[in-house]
Amino acid sequence: MRKPIIAGNWKMNKTPSEAKALVEALIPLVKEAVCDVVVCTPAVDFAVVSKAIEGTNIKLGAENVHWAASGAYTGELSADMLKECGVEYVIIGHSERRQYFGETDATVNQRTLAAVKAGLTPIICVGEKREQREAGYTNALVSYQTLIALAGLTPEQIENVVIAYEPVWAIGTGLTATDEQANETIGVIREAIRSTYGDVADKVRIQYGGSMNPKNCKGLMAQPEIDGGLIGGASLKAEDFSKVVNFDK
Repeated sequence: MRKPIIAGNWKMNKTPSEAKALVEALIPLVKEAVCDVVVCTPAVDFAVVSKAIEGTNIKLGAENVHWAASGAYTGELSADMLKECGVEYVIIGHSERRQYFGETDATVNQRTLAAVKAGLTPIICVGEKREQREAGYTNALVSYQTLIALAGLTPEQIENVVIAYEPVWAIGTGLTATDEQANETIGVIREAIRSTYGDVADKVRIQYGGSMNPKNCKGLMAQPEIDGGLIGGASLKAEDFSKVVNFDK
């Protein structure tokens, strides 16, 4: 059995004082969760959040990581920097990073290798745009993105990687893939991993990341291939996020 993982992607939201209030409200609401619980925060929030969640079942994540250990990369953060701030997970290749900041499949792979080498758990985002789905390219695209991202990792390393399937057309739009669509595409991703790395595919946790919220989480999480969610807007309110985390109740 794969343990579910629900991760919140705060994006560019929450000052340190707001972050502290949010996690303090969240802690009692998710303390009995059957899944792993992660909050991926802006870097300015690492200090207050890591202190607030100490001794709880909530883990700290980052929203990006650079592939180099150090160097002339103004504004970037290395994996070792994240680790020393208490970060355990890191989102890599989110569609917004691809859209606004020039992230490519090749740089997603570089960042993934750097994260794994440092002992961080990457949450690698893959997904198609609306026109790509309508043209019938979804399966080929997500398979390609996944295998490029994982290139250079061993099966043992891949076992601990998290993949987030996030159809780009369902991010921040209020649109959601049907439970069956999400399950089918996540199954395709798992089979792509199996084709190259074998049965370790059965151990890889694959989330759905397209507008999962309190209203639709139970149906999505009931699907056999879906192992959790990468939550955007619903992660910014403690009550909403806790309802997704407690999808089994």
